[in-house]
Parts: sequence; structure tokens; C-alpha cells
Amino acid sequence: MPTPLPERSTIVITGVTGQVAEPLAVALAGAGHHVVGAARFRDTQARERLEASGVQCVPVNLATGDVADLPADAPYVCNFAVAKSNNWDTDLDANVGGVASLMEHHRRASAFLHCSSTAVYKPMGHHVFAEGDELGDNHGVWPFLRTYSIAKIAAEAAARWAARRFELPTTIARLSVPYGDGGGWPAIHLESMINARPIPVHANAPSIYHPLHEDDIIAMVPGLLNAASVPATVVNWGGDDAVSIEEWCGFLSELTGLSTEFAPTEHTIDSVDVDLTRMHALVGPTTVQWREGLARMVAARHPELLTRHEL
Repeated sequence: MPTPLPERSTIVITGVTGQVAEPLAVALAGAGHHVVGAARFRDTQARERLEASGVQCVPVNLATGDVADLPADAPYVCNFAVAKSNNWDTDLDANVGGVASLMEHHRRASAFLHCSSTAVYKPMGHHVFAEGDELGDNHGVWPFLRTYSIAKIAAEAAARWAARRFELPTTIARLSVPYGDGGGWPAIHLESMINARPIPVHANAPSIYHPLHEDDIIAMVPGLLNAASVPATVVNWGGDDAVSIEEWCGFLSELTGLSTEFAPTEHTIDSVDVDLTRMHALVGPTTVQWREGLARMVAARHPELLTRHEL
């Protein structure tokens, strides 16, 4: 069992209005930590929710390096911010320059967690990726996310450099498919099913990933921080179950009675099945089985679909 963080720790969390970071910030604040949530806060309702949950909200702009208002003496920093504007200059400045600015500002921290993505791996069909495998432009096939993979790879390089330059213990966690009550890729697929839209899947079926429930994300963050090192620790981060889009959409159909139409294509991302050996050694197994997690997601987001369909 990973060692918990010291009581009443100060923890900076960037990208705090996002799907992954918001429930994490709320949970850590609820556990008695002093959580400083950083974002641009264009979503005023998200800021109000966070502040009502005890999170101190501090506006930042990672694209310009404007992070001076964050507490430089915070012992723990979790970077979940991501820019996906599809503009190369903006996304490189925010994702790559942003992590360098954060790590310089927090260079005296005890641990820095940088959330990366399994989108950094070069598409290789049904290969199972370990952390040392080849990197490449996984998401460039999607025109609406053409900067994503390259920016994630470059941000990892910045985090590696800064860990060495500032002797700042760092973990780079390559996140698979996060989901939960707040949404995620399976939730997007559920909306497609509701609206009778075909769901793209790669022609090289099945399209396999490792969905990770928000409960496990919250539970694993202390262990990932405790695993931080110089040079940086790099680890795949996903649910223990390797599950395909086809499989989880089929289960969503069973839960709701909705039909699923797939649209096989070469113009979508390929499988990213990952080896979780290192994750298990650092923080242990996940606890939320994917069917349980998806059922909870549907109940939270569309309970009317469950009440009209006998389970």
C-alpha cells in the first residue's frame, strides 16, 4: 500500500477545472489538505464548485509562464493542465513552456507529478507498450487533436530536463482513458449512442485501452508523488483491465437498451494496450472493475436510461 501524504499538506493542482483534476482536488481538500487549484478559470461555475469544496483557486496562464501567485513553497505539485487549441504555438507554449515554468517556480518541492498520456506511443497495432517503447504521433490522425501527441511528448522532455536541472523529484504518469461521473471517452460514446451516431473504431479491431476510474486516480496520486525521483520516474497509468471500445460500448448497450453502430476506419487512433508492471510495483492494482465503473457513470449521468431498462 503506497504511503499516504502527510496530513494537511499543501498541494498545487493545475488544470483543476478539468475532468480528471477537479474530483482529485475536491477529494484531497475533503481529506484535510490545503489544495491550491490553478487554471485560467474561464468556467466560473467550476470555480464556484471548487471554492465551495474548500479548494483555494489561483488564476494562472501557463502559456505565458504566469505562475507567480502559486505558493512556491508547496511540497507537492500535480500538473494536469493541457492545452488543446490545435494551434501549434499556443499548445507548445502552454504544454511545454508551461511545465518548465511550473517546475522552475516549484523547484524546492518534495515531489512533482506530471500527467502525460499513453498518446505518446507510436501506433503499433496490438503491441503492448512498456515505458521504454518508441514514441510517435498517435493522435495526429485526428484533425481536431493534431498537436496533442507531439505536445505531450515535448512536455515529457521538458519535465525530464527540469527534474535534472532543479533536482526536483518527478513522476511522469502516462494516463490511459480516464472516466467517471465527470465524463470521459466512454461517456462521449454513450452520448453518441443516445443520439444514434456511429462510433469510430480502428479497422484493426479491437481498439484496446485501459480505462481508469476517477476513484483509482484519486487513490493513486499520493503513491505517484511518493514515487517521484531524479531522473524522473516514468510510468504507464491505467486500469488493470484491458478493454476495447467495442467491448465497453457493448456493455453500455446492455445497461441502457440503446443500440451501438460502429464505423471502422483507418482515420482514428489505434489500440494503446499498455504494460502496467511498473505501475503495480509503485502504487499497486486498481480497485474499480470497468463494468462497475461504467454502470456508476451511467447512473450518475443518465439515470433515466437505467430506470427504463431492466438490468
